[in-house]
This record gives sequence, structure tokens and C-alpha cells, in this order.
Amino acid sequence: MGSVLVTYKVFPEDIVPSFDDLKAKIKAVLPEFSAIEGYGEEPVAFGLVALLVQVRFPEDKTGIVDEFEEKLAKIQGVSQAQSFNVRRTSW
Repeated sequence: MGSVLVTYKVFPEDIVPSFDDLKAKIKAVLPEFSAIEGYGEEPVAFGLVALLVQVRFPEDKTGIVDEFEEKLAKIQGVSQAQSFNVRRTSW
């Protein structure tokens, strides 16, 4: 069975010195059978940095990618979240 690897860009409401708190909140809303593969950071503008989150989902779970994006956007301190790279993998 394959999986889907999705990268999300999570924009904080304000400039944050550390993403540790946000990472913990993201782990708390992670769907069952999914795994965080890694994190990254991307400068946006004027000191604002977006958190990149790469998540692996099972490919047989319909709608899970969009549901997780909606949960990310509802986290306190997040202004918006969007998926920008979706690919299928064999692992």
C-alpha cells in the first residue's frame, strides 16, 4: 500500500521566536495512521516565518488531507494553513 506525502505551509498570526508550542499543537490534531515526516521554516516578510510541516497519510483514507488542513487552520495562533506539495509515495 502506498501513502501520500503532503507539505503544509502554516502561517502564524504574528512573529514567534520558536515554533515548539505550535509543533506540539499540530501533533495533537494529527489524524490516526498519519505521521509527521519533518519540519522546515520559510521566511515570508518582515520577520514573519511560516512553518513547513511534512505529513505522511495512508492513501486509502479519503478526505484526510483536507480535513487535516482545516484542523491546522483552526489552531490558536495560526492565521492560515495551506497544502502546497502533494505526492504519492510507495512507502
